[in-house]
Amino acid sequence: MWIKKLALLALFNKHKFFVRTCLLFMISCCLFSTTKAQNNGGSDSTKNLNLTDCIRYALQNQPALKQSVIDESIAHTNNLIGLSGWMPQVTGTATFNHYFQLPTAFSGTSTFSSGTNYNVIPSIIASQNIFNSDVLFAAKAAHLFTRYSTQNTVNTKINLVSNVTKAFYDLLLTIQQIYVLKEDTARLNKNQQDTYHQYKSGIVDKVDNKQATIALNNANSQLKSALETVKAKYATLKLYIGFTDQQYFTVNFDTTQMLQEVYFDTSEMLDYNKRIEYKQLLLSRRIQKETTSYYQLSFLPSLSAFYNYTPEFESYTFPPLFNKAYPYSLFGLTLNLPIFQGFKRLEYIHKSKLQEERADWDIVNTKLGIYSEYIHAMAAYKSNFVNLRAQAENVQLAKEVYNIVQLQYKEGIKTYLNVIVAESDLRTSQINYLDALFQLLSSKIDLQKAMGDININP
Repeated sequence: MWIKKLALLALFNKHKFFVRTCLLFMISCCLFSTTKAQNNGGSDSTKNLNLTDCIRYALQNQPALKQSVIDESIAHTNNLIGLSGWMPQVTGTATFNHYFQLPTAFSGTSTFSSGTNYNVIPSIIASQNIFNSDVLFAAKAAHLFTRYSTQNTVNTKINLVSNVTKAFYDLLLTIQQIYVLKEDTARLNKNQQDTYHQYKSGIVDKVDNKQATIALNNANSQLKSALETVKAKYATLKLYIGFTDQQYFTVNFDTTQMLQEVYFDTSEMLDYNKRIEYKQLLLSRRIQKETTSYYQLSFLPSLSAFYNYTPEFESYTFPPLFNKAYPYSLFGLTLNLPIFQGFKRLEYIHKSKLQEERADWDIVNTKLGIYSEYIHAMAAYKSNFVNLRAQAENVQLAKEVYNIVQLQYKEGIKTYLNVIVAESDLRTSQINYLDALFQLLSSKIDLQKAMGDININP
């Protein structure tokens, strides 16, 4: 009887195991199908971007750059508005008059009524500027204002490329730190389990297990913090490239290629003419000089030609008013000579020359700032380059030390405290290496910007 019960129980357990296995298989299939559907559904909305992709997207979609391009169009439109003064100006007017009492005219000692009760006087007036200081200034300075607005757009692109690149490297730094922390957490988790089993077996004391648990908790905390930080870094990069809240992307990078991109020719000399800020100041100086010339030309008279045509309609009664026209026309020249304006023109000239002098000092001050920026960027690049080499060597040494200490601990030569120190040194050296790498890449961008070598056409 008890053998039969055991057989039935075994059969029941066997079927129970079979049912459980089927259920697990069905759940796994459902989860796989759901994950695959989610991946297929999100493949269109989630982009995988490298640095070049981010820069290109930013140059096409960043709102600040869009505004700069609009400002460029506004400057071009303002030039057309100013140059329109050279075109003929045509105006049409019309006057309707109804006299209840006609004007009185005198002829010798006699008086009589003059004119008609109704008249309509339409007129076409055309004028053409021959010489005018306002339109002359607009013609001479139009291309300067257009070039200045174009340089503003270039400056916006340079700053945008620099900001996107730095934000991209900053994001990669956090992502790489997460990889390091995950490896560190995996090592500490294994160590914690080993010390726990060793403690249960009586090989080590309870302190080693507690120290391993403390180290594991600290690593988990750092990993969680890095995972939250990477979200903020993604938000910063989205801001610079112009991604909306509903758009998502992941970054794609090649560490080997990044290591090849850290090099920069430090023997290249600084050329101020490559800096867009310096070019803008030189152009501003030219615009100010043209402004001074404009105020000097204000002493000259303005000359314009005009032509008027008036087909006048007159009648004593309203119905036949438009039956007959009495046209007349004339052509003439208008000369406007400003004689005295309370020394205003002299003060404008004096003010403009002072602004020219101030622009000269702006150029001097900007050159000093560019040189200082170049020296600081060069020093930071060289320092970070040396630091990268040192940190790369530290990583190799820390790995060797950790492996040796780990083996010595297992053989009972070293205490677990030595393992914790070696593991901490390894984690620190790996993070320091990553930090040195991305600091070097960022300092290279600063150096390229200081020397005017930022590529805005990736």
